[in-house]
Amino acid sequence: MRALASPLTGPDSPPISRLQPAIFPQPSALSPLPAARCPLPSALCPALTPFVRILLFANIGVFFLQTTVGWVTAAMIFVPRLILVRPWTIVTYMFLHAGVMHLAFNMLALFFFGPRVEERLGSRNFLTLYLISGISGALLSLIMGPSAAVLGASAAVFGVMLAFAWFWPDAPIHIWGIIPVPARMLVIITTVLSLWSGLGGGGGNVAHFAHLGGYAGAFVYLKWLDRKRLEFRKRATTSPPVRELKFTKRPEVDLGKVHEVNREEVNRILDKISAHGMSALTAQERLFLSNFAPPEDKTPPVS
Repeated sequence: MRALASPLTGPDSPPISRLQPAIFPQPSALSPLPAARCPLPSALCPALTPFVRILLFANIGVFFLQTTVGWVTAAMIFVPRLILVRPWTIVTYMFLHAGVMHLAFNMLALFFFGPRVEERLGSRNFLTLYLISGISGALLSLIMGPSAAVLGASAAVFGVMLAFAWFWPDAPIHIWGIIPVPARMLVIITTVLSLWSGLGGGGGNVAHFAHLGGYAGAFVYLKWLDRKRLEFRKRATTSPPVRELKFTKRPEVDLGKVHEVNREEVNRILDKISAHGMSALTAQERLFLSNFAPPEDKTPPVS
């Protein structure tokens, strides 16, 4: 693995893995999609959304600090075995990058995939997805490679890419601007490549397990959002149960106190009780009659 020149590097320092996507689209990679709003007529991308813009500037700004302030990388890089003494790095590492090309690939992917995902999820859920993906990438790195320091936004960006494929699985993504691949297939390909490289030890200085952790975190979060929406939809469309009052006996209704508008219906229900008994009443009839029956003639419902 290639080590970065930072205070953490040296003969006894942990190797540093950079998170870099293996395959991401070039500027012509995304085919025009109906829901996308383009800042320029010739652009094939949606307009930048609030948190995508913030994340782009944050990553670029931190990279500028890396090149001008020597201690920034050392303070923010994630070293899995030091997580207990440097817990903040589980978040800060995803804003660091190993070089200009590393930054460019990640930001290009965020630029293309991020806006549509943020529009679909909403800004708060999008930011949560991004952070969960990055954190889950760090946690899987902790399990699978505790000695290798990690930096880069790719785990978070992989989570965004999974969300894109989740909502638009058949959207064509052109690998390097040439080979069209459905978004769903791109996720499968990158998952297989990361597994093969990570388990086979041929990953160089790329943190493949962090990529997989980003996919895993995004998948769990999207499943949770789906379940939450289904529960809300079920509550919103299900009618509340009719509260049925169980009479202990035939109610003694004072018809003189019943408004003439309701008197005919009350007489009909009472006649039905006389002819067929209390069991013949429907739940609606019991509920209606309860408005005119004395309290001692009815048992309150159990909630």
